[in-house]
Amino acid sequence: MPSYVDTSNWPLPANGVRFITPPRLRRQLARSSLAAGCYPLALGFYPQALGHQMRRALPDDYLLIYCRTGQGWVQTQDGRLAVAGGDLLMLPKAQAHAYGADPHKPWSIYWVHFDGGLAAEFIQPLGRGPLLRIGVQPRLLAEFDALLNLRKQGLNLAHFVHAAHQLQVLLTSLAVLPARTTLKSGRVLDVDAVQAVMRAHLHDSLNLDELAAQFKLSRFHFAKTYRALTGQAPIQDFIQLKMAHACRLLDEGSASIRQVAEQLGYEDMYYFSRLFRKVVGMAPSHYRALHQG
Repeated sequence: MPSYVDTSNWPLPANGVRFITPPRLRRQLARSSLAAGCYPLALGFYPQALGHQMRRALPDDYLLIYCRTGQGWVQTQDGRLAVAGGDLLMLPKAQAHAYGADPHKPWSIYWVHFDGGLAAEFIQPLGRGPLLRIGVQPRLLAEFDALLNLRKQGLNLAHFVHAAHQLQVLLTSLAVLPARTTLKSGRVLDVDAVQAVMRAHLHDSLNLDELAAQFKLSRFHFAKTYRALTGQAPIQDFIQLKMAHACRLLDEGSASIRQVAEQLGYEDMYYFSRLFRKVVGMAPSHYRALHQG
């Protein structure tokens, strides 16, 4: 574990924040069973960071940067990308990169350096990066502000363990943000919109061709784009939404398993039961019995 954190030396204004976890506490976090998986090494907020620039040849930690407003840039082995408000940078360990603020419209950014035995797993759902255009997310801004409160606490392990869990919540929340992408045609494929169509059809059937047609895409292009955004096939998500609704029906009502299957558009109760077991991990009858004690 490094004895220091390689952060920029950008001159910090009165309303900026830069806080580095002391080496003693970094060593304790790395040994703590509650925090060793993923914990913060340094964090901050740079408002209108004119002149901010950094180059890291062999970074020994992970870095997350969230651009709140303004513009900037990032350079990796894959090339240079422009960064704007609502963009998220995920810069992995041991991969050279450089980044900086635009000289005319300098960015305002939240940032956190982190490490831990599970850090790679925490960022894996975010894809290969380094840039995710997620838009301005009020919940994410609030989570960064909550994490920055660490600098106001005492230098004892309990506060830093709590901060490690706040960081983990922040990272996992990124995996469930509404995902969307702009297609070559200029249209936007929004996962929330797709899942709204799915929910409207929980009580009947919906195949891949019908879903793709709703968004004026070919079956192949729709399925490929949806999987790239979510990590799952669209019909797999549709079935999971159906089974979640089946769980609610089994929990909240007295309908028989056959009636629940019919309410979800399955004429064959045994086919429904097989799907339920595959998704939930137990038969519908066992699920209901478990719920009823």
